[in-house]
Amino acid sequence: MGTHYQGSRGERTALDAFIKLTRAAESVGARAHATLKDRGLTVSQFGVLEALYHLGSLCQKELAGKLLKSGGNLTTVVDNLESRGLVKRQRRPGDRRFVIVQLTPAGRERITGLFPDHATRIAAEMAALTIEEQEQLGRLCRKLGLGPNGEVAAAAGKEDPS
Repeated sequence: MGTHYQGSRGERTALDAFIKLTRAAESVGARAHATLKDRGLTVSQFGVLEALYHLGSLCQKELAGKLLKSGGNLTTVVDNLESRGLVKRQRRPGDRRFVIVQLTPAGRERITGLFPDHATRIAAEMAALTIEEQEQLGRLCRKLGLGPNGEVAAAAGKEDPS
């Protein structure tokens, strides 16, 4: 479904592309993340575990930036993971505002058990495109994500904090 807006050709084209991009992202994401709920994780919680697994321990503010989440939203997500023993926080002595988040052994075990299946699901979803199309899509999404000013937007803070 495209736009029914009667603006300029440029506006209609942009709106139509945006609608298709949003629908595709929501559809692929829903299918790719379908098993997370059954495994007791939200998409945000999985994102935290995955980032820490692949990037190592991170400052909570840096982690929020990597996941495009607001600080408040990420605090809630990390609180929930910490209460389940999957991550732990360490504060820097002398500056309690600086918080490092790291995987616990239980968190590492959880993400190493989940990630291979998740990667397979993503690859299966993306198989609708050729490798070359996936590479092109990646370049276009990066360009679009940086926006006209060449910067990633700050998190809006409206995510589900579970």
